[in-house]
Order: sequence, then structure tokens, then C-alpha cells
Amino acid sequence: MNFREDLEKVPVFSRISQVAGRLGLETYVVGGYVRDLLLNRPCKDIDFVCVGSGILLAEAVGAELGNTQVTVFKNFGTAMIKFADFDLEFVGARRESYRSDSRKPLVEDGTLDDDQKRRDFTINAMAISLNPQNYGDLVDPFGGVAHLAKKIIQTPLDAEITFSDDPLRMLRAIRFASQLNFDIEANTFEAILKNASRLKIISMERITEELNKIILSPVPSYGFKLLFQSGLLKEFFPEMIALHGVEYVDNKAHKDNFYHTLQVLDNVAKVSNDLWLRWAAILHDIAKPATKRFEPKVGWTFHGHEDRGARMTPGIFRRLKLPMNEKMEFVQKLVRLHLRPIALVKEVTDSAVRRLLFEAGNDVDALMTLCRADITSKNSEKVAKYLSNFEKVQKKMIELEERDHIRNFQPPVTGDEIMRMFNLPASRIIGDIKEEIKEAILEGEIKNSREEALELLHKIAQQKGLINQNVNP
Repeated sequence: MNFREDLEKVPVFSRISQVAGRLGLETYVVGGYVRDLLLNRPCKDIDFVCVGSGILLAEAVGAELGNTQVTVFKNFGTAMIKFADFDLEFVGARRESYRSDSRKPLVEDGTLDDDQKRRDFTINAMAISLNPQNYGDLVDPFGGVAHLAKKIIQTPLDAEITFSDDPLRMLRAIRFASQLNFDIEANTFEAILKNASRLKIISMERITEELNKIILSPVPSYGFKLLFQSGLLKEFFPEMIALHGVEYVDNKAHKDNFYHTLQVLDNVAKVSNDLWLRWAAILHDIAKPATKRFEPKVGWTFHGHEDRGARMTPGIFRRLKLPMNEKMEFVQKLVRLHLRPIALVKEVTDSAVRRLLFEAGNDVDALMTLCRADITSKNSEKVAKYLSNFEKVQKKMIELEERDHIRNFQPPVTGDEIMRMFNLPASRIIGDIKEEIKEAILEGEIKNSREEALELLHKIAQQKGLINQNVNP
């Protein structure tokens, strides 16, 4: 199998081939670019392996490409070049050996064959030659082409050794299966089951990097089911494991909240690529195990799981090394508010809609997306009814927002103004007055306008005896 014509469509390959030839370095395109070329998927990350110094090749290529900057990582023996739309990475062919307490290998110079053997999966172990004598030829010693056709993830060498040496590869196996909708070969999956506990030697940052890629895959539930079945999920996300299972009392059962969560996640994934909205789907019911109660006259309840879940969110983000910034706050807000639109479906009042707009702010559209995704009943008529009512809620939101501008609520009268008007120091009474004006706006007693707010302020000032201070507001 030869890919000369495909290589000629990207001129950088021929230029690298020429440089490698002048240096006498046997050079190949390897890994993901080759895999994605066979899958007809776009790929802007191109890895090159040469038998010799990858840094030497990269520096010569940088000069050939008009003195393009070369970023060198001497400790790893690699170098990178950003050129046009591509990220080019160069490395010398290596052979590796591992210690049991670390995924960092002992590295020696090696051949192309050595380098292909150290690759994680057969579909990532293929190479295309850039050498003049066989330019464009595919080097596929482990049947990567056949495995792509069969949609199989399999390791080039013994899977147990591969995963024991570098346990991160177990997560990568599931990530590729989820992204490509491939199966994991039986012996390879069995090796994951046996080595799941080895994940403990992997940093949480690397685990979460792979987890986020699974979450962003087209049908993320597939990846999560593999994580669950393999035993990997319990190694780093016990709160999600706790969602699994159904309990019966008096022949009354609650739904399996693990599979419900995955359905909500898939529903969100159908309409949004936002990683953090998908995280909100994952965490929206995370506190149900902690709040589960059985009430004889009612059945199973999960009262307050939205507030408890919101309180759990920062701890989960911190442990998983997710960002403790506005991303976490966004997820936390959606977890806390995710039941509110569903409650509105039953009775759409202006006051309740204003309060939801006020609390959700600019995230109200994301919240409504999550809430639609959360309707997972097997009763299609029930789902259709809820979604129809959601449309009524959304229409009411648009009407009230156009009139009252609640989303990005700013007090029509500031605390500083109130202090100046009534010659008051900073004190609790200022906050009480602002809160009273805000509540009046949210209840629809006055419009969100400065004129009506000042009129109400005058009345409040009279009630509180502030006018007696001979101050005219």
C-alpha cells in the first residue's frame, strides 16, 4: 500500500524528505496522522520518527522552512515546529523499558521496528516512509489496516505488559474506542480488567485529560460504560459509581441514576460540544445517592439533591484537577438550578420566570438545554408534553427579558447613591433597601427602571424614617 499521492497533496512532506535525505536520516510519518489518513479524517498533528536524532532533523527542517522556530525538549529528545496549519513533532526512533512503580520508561536509541513495538495500539503503530527508495510505502507490522477495517482497538504486543508498563494506555484504549466507535479486542479488554488498579500511578491531570476527550466524543456514554465495566471508573470517580444500581422497597424502585445520567449526557452531546455543559450533565444528579430516602406514602425521594450536588461540585473539580474558575462556577450553577425550569413547567408565573432569569443570568440558555436533556422518560407522550411546556417557559422568558432586562440585572439605584441621598454610612440598612427594590422588580411590583425604583425608594425611606433626616431623595 503506497500513499505517495496523498503525501504530494501536503508539500511539507517532500521538503522534510529532502532534508532527511541530505542528513542521511531514515524518516517516517507515524501514529495518528497515518491512522486518520486511512480513516479519511482531517489531522493537523503530524509525528515524524527518524533513525537518529529527531532534534537534529527538526532544526534542519526549521532552517529549510525559512528559519521557522523550533521548540526543543532535550529531556525527551523531541522537537516541535508550527508550520502553516500543522503542528510537526520530531523524535528519534526509540526502544523503551519500564519499572513497576512508574510509567516513565528508560529510553534507548532504536530502530523503526523498536519504535513501532512501543506504540500503544496497532492502529497507531503504522508508518509511512519518507525515504526516496520507498517513498509513500506503508509499514504495518501489526495489522493496523485490518484492525481499522474491523473497528478494533488492540495492542501491538502483549496487552498485559503494555498496560502494566503504562497504565494510561488503558484510558487511551477507551478514549479511542469512544471517539471512533470501535470495539476493544477481547484479550486487550481482559488486560484492562486485570490492570485497572495500576491506574493509581498515573497523575490525576493525565487521567482527566483522557476523561475530557471521552466526554467530548460523539456518544460519550459508550466511553463511560467501558470505564465502568473495566473497573477504571471506580479508581478515580467513585461518586459516579455510587449512582449505579436500583433499590426496591415495597415493590417500588427508583431508576438507575448512572444510566439516566449517561442518557442525559448523550442528549446534551447531540446539541452541544461545550465540555462544561457536558460536565453539568454528568454532575446534575451526583448527590442523589446521598439524598435518597424512601417515604412509604410517596416512594423514593431525592429532596435537595440539586443543592447538595452544587456543594459537591467544587470538591469533585478540585480532586479531578479540573479548573477552579468560572468553568466550575458555571457547572455548579447549572447543577443547583437544574430542577427549576422543570418546576416552572407545571405553573409558569411571571415572578418565577423572572427569578430564574435573575439567578441563571447569561447561562439560562445552557440551563434550558440541560433541562430538556434531563427529560428521559420512556413514556413518549410524557416527554412530548414536558418539551411542549418548556417551549411555553422559553417564550415567557423571552417576553419578560425584553421587557424587564433581568438576565444581567444591575440595581437601578446603587448602594453609594442611597448613602449619599440619605447621608448614611455603609451599613446593613443599605443592603436591606437594595434587596427590597430587587424583590419588587422580581415580583413584578415595579418595572426594572430607574424612575420606578426611585419612586419606591422614596416610599421605603419614608417607612424607615429616613426622610425625617431632612434629606430629599
